[in-house]
Order: sequence, then structure tokens, then C-alpha cells
Amino acid sequence: MELNFGGVVIMDYITFLTLIPILLYLILFGVGIYVLVLFIKLARRGIKALDLYIAEKSNRM
Repeated sequence: MELNFGGVVIMDYITFLTLIPILLYLILFGVGIYVLVLFIKLARRGIKALDLYIAEKSNRM
């Protein structure tokens, strides 16, 4: 059902306004997944660097 006030269709605006938060949540979800992947890559590099450091220190002693 569309309400028409002075040539302006109200339901189209309401439908559009309900899509904005949904799109925002989807975008934020995608960014969150991307940041999680980057953090996992960083953690893996940190673990490798720590393993190399420990191996180097244990070989010197």
C-alpha cells in the first residue's frame, strides 16, 4: 500500500530507509571478516618470527 501526499510516495521512502541499515550491517560484516583474516595472518607471522627467535637463541647457548 502506497500513501501519496502531494506527489510523494511515502512507502518508497520507508522501504529505502529500511534498506540502509541492512546494507550498512552487511558492509560492516564484510569489513569485520577482512580484519579477522588480516589479524590471523599477522598472528601467524608473529608465531613464525617468535619460533625463529627461540631457535636462534637456543642454538647460541
